[in-house]
Amino acid sequence: MSDRIRFILNGDDVELASVSATDTLLDFLRLERRMTGTKEGCAEGDCGACTVLVGRLVDGTLVYESVNACIRFVGSLHGTHVVTVEHLAAKDGALHPVQQAMVDFHGSQCGFCTPGFVMSLYGLWLGNENPSRAAIETALQGNLCRCTGYEAIVRAAEHLGTTRPSSLFDPLERDRADIIARLWALNTGETLCVVKGEERFLVPGSMAALAELLAEEPGATIVAGSTDVGLWVTKQMRPLNPAIFIGHLADLQAIRSDSASITIGAGVTYSQAMAALASELPPFSALIQRIGGEQVRNMGTIGGNIANGSPIGDTPPPLIALGATVTLRSIAGPRTLRLEDFFIDYGKQNRHDDEFVESITVPRPAEGSHFAVYKISKRRDEDISALCGAFHLVLDDQNDVAGIHIAFGGMAGTPKRAMAVEAALLGKPWTEQTVLTARDAFDSDFTPLTDWRATADYRRLAAKNLLTRFFLETTGTPQELKRFAAGEA
Repeated sequence: MSDRIRFILNGDDVELASVSATDTLLDFLRLERRMTGTKEGCAEGDCGACTVLVGRLVDGTLVYESVNACIRFVGSLHGTHVVTVEHLAAKDGALHPVQQAMVDFHGSQCGFCTPGFVMSLYGLWLGNENPSRAAIETALQGNLCRCTGYEAIVRAAEHLGTTRPSSLFDPLERDRADIIARLWALNTGETLCVVKGEERFLVPGSMAALAELLAEEPGATIVAGSTDVGLWVTKQMRPLNPAIFIGHLADLQAIRSDSASITIGAGVTYSQAMAALASELPPFSALIQRIGGEQVRNMGTIGGNIANGSPIGDTPPPLIALGATVTLRSIAGPRTLRLEDFFIDYGKQNRHDDEFVESITVPRPAEGSHFAVYKISKRRDEDISALCGAFHLVLDDQNDVAGIHIAFGGMAGTPKRAMAVEAALLGKPWTEQTVLTARDAFDSDFTPLTDWRATADYRRLAAKNLLTRFFLETTGTPQELKRFAAGEA
């Protein structure tokens, strides 16, 4: 067992033997290394001013992703390559093409957010030689600017796709083979235990080692992407002692599918799931695109969204509607239960202190069935749900409801099935009158709260209207859908 973490920062090897579990990458860069190009704006992963790239080996390939340094913990960086804006320009001061395009197209005014935009565009530049406007806007979802209005930044990105210089100019392309070799040397598979004063954190070398650590440290804080846990630290000043970082475990990052089901490892990030499920479960993939910005999706995990038990987590409703199961693992072995049974009460899940979420298995929807998921939020992108509803419908040959699962988040203390609504629909003809009658059953299923995201009355009415929307989308004409959207139906 090693007592220090090792990673590469730009071109330098870093070895740290005294690190707290709550030390963020942003503070390390600015306070310890005096690398002030990376900015602190929100300290919660919303504004993108702190964006850096983190490179890691995935099946032997070096992959770089944009992440929020403000909520990324130093303890999660072992065996990675961290790239900041200071690494882009040449030693003679010549700007990187991404930086030069921002200058040429006037993409910066006050300049505070500019390094974050540059790093997000740099991540896009590395992986997409000629991005569409949609791809550019997706890459910039997690970056906020109050000056430019974004259009100049988008034009800079579009210009980059038409005038790509030699890759030898780019430090990550030029040094790729060297970085890969250095990262291979760092990823030895050993377990780490790093101590700073009274605090310590652990980095298991394997999934089996994780189970052993939890047997020895039941109740330790498990940290995957830290998109939620990061805010515990930056906003609530909560300690993480001990913490166990698991975002590097390849065994938890696999997606497997067969004719009956799709199994998603708990460590699969939103970005990985979005790409993998685009053809398998298109509505689910489209929902994931609305979770945070790209930096958050590159860090946050499906398993983490489930394990923290939030009543407004976006992934549980569609997974419950599809009949998913969750597999938990401890040193004693695996334990599988229905996902809807995992959520017991607000802040309470059916997980023992020595267990971790290993995977989620989703049965494939029957051919001809209907599946949809809807997220209601104040902003379309990068916002927390006021409510999220998912519907999975099977009709028989007579157009009667043979099976129906409806699940909502944001309507109760846990993600929850609408059992009374389902009962009102099951066995009935799938008609407008059936749906209108079933809407009243929402009042039996849910007693939503009023908070700053929405009132209880709004949530209740929105849930009913989503059922109507689902009905119209499965049966209605385009004209009927337009009438409903305009409030005329």
